[in-house]
Amino acid sequence: MRRIAAGLLAAALLGPAACTPADDPAPPVNPLAGVSFFVSAPNVATRQADAYAAGGRAEDAAAIRHIGEQPTAVWFTGAAPDTATRAATLVADARAAGRMPVIAVYHIPGRDCGSFSAGGASGADEYRAWIGALAGALAGEPVLIVLEPDAVAQAVDGCAGPPAERYALLAAAVGAFAANPRAHVYLDAGNASWIADHARLADALRAAGIDRAAGFALNVSNFETTEASVAYGTRLSEALGGAHFVIDTSRNGNGPHRATGVARWCNPPGRAIGASPTTDTGVPRLDALLWVKRPGESDGECDRGDPPAGAWFPEYALSLSGR
Repeated sequence: MRRIAAGLLAAALLGPAACTPADDPAPPVNPLAGVSFFVSAPNVATRQADAYAAGGRAEDAAAIRHIGEQPTAVWFTGAAPDTATRAATLVADARAAGRMPVIAVYHIPGRDCGSFSAGGASGADEYRAWIGALAGALAGEPVLIVLEPDAVAQAVDGCAGPPAERYALLAAAVGAFAANPRAHVYLDAGNASWIADHARLADALRAAGIDRAAGFALNVSNFETTEASVAYGTRLSEALGGAHFVIDTSRNGNGPHRATGVARWCNPPGRAIGASPTTDTGVPRLDALLWVKRPGESDGECDRGDPPAGAWFPEYALSLSGR
């Protein structure tokens, strides 16, 4: 009772300008609220599940089928010559299903700083032309785009050459995709254990065009917990003036490995799949939990002869599934 009386007294002293619950700002609106994401199937996981089932491995089949049935990003890496055709087919299939496709765009020059996912466009002109063709195939269609995993964080970290050129290419890509009013573009911002200086990362994201994007993406192909990613994303959001974000939860069920270096992020043992994709996050400015990396697709050779980056690794998929 004393606390209530003290509160009333404080309100009286502060006068009509004092903030009341009715004056609190409305929570941010989730632009993805109610969206269901598209499952591109059959896919490598559902085919593996079929093979396991045919071989009498029913429990393994069920575990892998769960992976294949989750809406997971389709990656466009420039490796195939039919990028525009693939994209047009994807959005047409998603439209027929009444769902939104998720894509990851991963073709920046100097990709992955020459590590296991090295590659990307040969130069700026090739990249702009490739982005233009992909954006044209997606024009007018609802789509969620995770743009260039690791590209900004690597530039901040100093391994991508002169950052200004990379930021200019990213800004051009954001602009090309954002010209579609139905596209939701999230510029990748690394993960919760990477760039500790939020202000510096925010400046880099601004240089890379985030002001025209829907927000930023965290934890793509990584293992940081959702809790850590939410805390990091909220701080980065504040540094960006309230930007929205999405989190890749595909493999973060057990959090990151305790090792350092490559062993921490490259097919680490003992990890687990995370929460399924949803837009019902309950967290202000967190628009969605996504599966951007399909569990079971390799992170690379990992200096021990694992399958190449992006290749299907069924034994690792089973491990992530708890088998």
